Amino acid sequence: MTWLFAIAALLTVALVLAVLYRPLGDYMAWIYTSRKDWRVERGIYRLIGVDPRSEQTWQAYLRSVLVFSAVGLLLLYGLQRLQQWLPYSLGLPAPSEDLSFNTAASFVGNTNWQSYSPEQTLGYTVQFAGLAVQNFVSAAVGLAVAIALVRGFASRRSGTIGNFWVDLIRGSLRLLLPIAVIGAIVLLAGGVIQNLNGFTDVTTLSGATQSIPGGPVASQEAIKLLGTNGGGFFNANSAHPFENPTAWTNVVEVLLMLVIPFALPRTFGRMVGSNKQGYAILSVMGILYVASFAILTALETAGRGTAPELAGAALEGKEDRFGILGSTLFSTTSTGTSTGAVNAMHDSFTALGGMLPMLNMMLGEVSPGGVGSGLYAILVLAVIAVFIAGLLIGRTPEYLGKRIGPREIKLAGLYILVMPATVLIGTALSFVLPGVRESVEKTSILNPGVHGMSEVLYAFTSAANNNGSAFAGLTANTPWMNTALGVAILVGRFVPIVFVLALAGSLAAQDKVPANAGTLPTHRPQFVGLLTTVTVLVTALTFFPVLTLGPLAEGLQ
Repeated sequence: MTWLFAIAALLTVALVLAVLYRPLGDYMAWIYTSRKDWRVERGIYRLIGVDPRSEQTWQAYLRSVLVFSAVGLLLLYGLQRLQQWLPYSLGLPAPSEDLSFNTAASFVGNTNWQSYSPEQTLGYTVQFAGLAVQNFVSAAVGLAVAIALVRGFASRRSGTIGNFWVDLIRGSLRLLLPIAVIGAIVLLAGGVIQNLNGFTDVTTLSGATQSIPGGPVASQEAIKLLGTNGGGFFNANSAHPFENPTAWTNVVEVLLMLVIPFALPRTFGRMVGSNKQGYAILSVMGILYVASFAILTALETAGRGTAPELAGAALEGKEDRFGILGSTLFSTTSTGTSTGAVNAMHDSFTALGGMLPMLNMMLGEVSPGGVGSGLYAILVLAVIAVFIAGLLIGRTPEYLGKRIGPREIKLAGLYILVMPATVLIGTALSFVLPGVRESVEKTSILNPGVHGMSEVLYAFTSAANNNGSAFAGLTANTPWMNTALGVAILVGRFVPIVFVLALAGSLAAQDKVPANAGTLPTHRPQFVGLLTTVTVLVTALTFFPVLTLGPLAEGLQ
């Protein structure tokens, strides 16, 4: 019966995504290829001094991404440090310097890692003028970078890859804003709150007094999920009844996380002139997602471990209104994308079950990945896959008519090395630096031993992959963790973007090579299998040794 419910839940989500795949994918392709500007867009272009018809080289595109993100980082940091003088501060003081840096880096980097309890740390002005704004624009940046790479494949002998400012504004106004408004209204109908009430003191059934926070939650909840951001208005995130009240709102939130990433392959196919190529990429994303959900559900329903077996089920850390299946579906989605929202505490999953969300991130978040970032990540892996296939058949590797030469494979190789290097170096330094180790072991880690190792490894994996979820047992609001994770977020977000845009520029400068007898068809099941295998092997070869020190060691005890 459990598996019937699991299949029904999966089919429900798949059906909605299938209905939206073509219209939404085509709409996004139109957004980024249309030559017409809306009146409000033309006003913004005049305000910021941008010529929307001016194309940028990959270097200029990159400079625009970095400058825009740097300004956002400084503004969000400043808002937090000035919080006590802002309206609707709720009497809350300014966060510390290291926490403000971590939060600013996190939201600008589309990570939304939270080392703090939101309702007790940030007032409404910082929430909606700072965090909510970054939820929109950081997602739009990811979309812009993905579209720039797609243009690289679609272009012929071009020195440009588009205009970042046009892509940013169109992605925000034409895509994210209207869907977020609809999503917020649906969540409001489901019971998610939206007010400026501040704190309300109530008397509980036991006679105690409890302070209940309000806030503009529905508006932020919709874009945190749609933009695969993940930061919650409350500390319990999407496990809080004010953010996720019922089982059906849980499904709506899952759909919000998946709808754009799973429709982007259609956009890719339309822009490169072959919908079959989009279906191939979609198939890889779908295979990885379904496999992760099935394995995590099997591990959590089996409930291996002393406590779950005594209790009869692995329900610790899970909400009764969602149950195990609602929790595994949400967890698979939030870590398969770069959302990081949680409706259950991953720290309380079974030992091997807690490893699955970690593995979803270690795959590079391509199942289906974040808004924009999932598409460009899997396209980089596709470049590596065709290079490997080209070596096997003894011919020059080609993908979508573009030759994959030494420059392209070096850029792709550097891209896939950034994330694991950041994760492993950050984790290692946390345990070897004098002074830092004592802080990590005595303050940050709740459960010592191999589980504590998993908590730290998960934190750096989440930060470097711009996910934002956490093992709830980790106390991250310390100077070391705030600083180290903030740096990991910025490195994990922007260094790969450098290589992606350089790859886009290199591809755009090439002419298209006509297909011949030795060209590998990249729209057939053979390539889908090859790309899936490459994705899994890259992760397995990189992270298996460190996993044996954490979740694998705990699960095999």
